[in-house]
Amino acid sequence: MEQLPQQICYIETPLGHAKISGNENGIVSVSIIDFQEELSRTIPESLLDCVIQLREYFYEKRKTFDLKLNPKGTTFQKKVWKQLEAIPFGKSISYLELSKQLGDVKAIRAAASANGKNPLWIIVPCHRVIGSDGSLIGYAGGLHRKQWLLNHESEYKQQSLF
Repeated sequence: MEQLPQQICYIETPLGHAKISGNENGIVSVSIIDFQEELSRTIPESLLDCVIQLREYFYEKRKTFDLKLNPKGTTFQKKVWKQLEAIPFGKSISYLELSKQLGDVKAIRAAASANGKNPLWIIVPCHRVIGSDGSLIGYAGGLHRKQWLLNHESEYKQQSLF
C-alpha cells in the first residue's frame, strides 16, 4: 500500500477536543486530547466521513461505524481491536471474556494491554471492556470519559440530581 501523508483535523466533542488522522488508505487514529487545540476550519476529504459519523454517534443517531480503518499495531493488537468491534452498542464485556473470545484465558494481560493501545477512540469501542466485577478499569481517556460513554450508550440513561 502506498505511503500517503497523514492528514489531521481537530473537532469538538462532548468529551473534549478529538484529533483524527488518516488519509485515503483509512483512518489511522482518533484520540481525545487533554489540551485545547485549535479546531479545524476545514476537514480533509479523507477524514470527512469519520467526522460526520462521530458527530452522529454523539447526537445519538449512530450506533455503529462504517469507515475504512488503517490502525498501526502488531498482529495481536489488531486481532484484539477486531474483537472489540464485535461488542454491540450498549453492551460491555469483561477483560476475562475478551481473552476467552481470543482463545486464551491466560492472555488477559496481553489483551488488556492491546485494549489500552487502541488508536481508534470510540470507533473501536475499548470503553466497552470492564472488570469482571463490573468496575471501570483503566481507560486512556480517563475513567470519567469511559463512564460517560457507557452512560451515553445505555438504554437506561443516568439522570443527574443537580
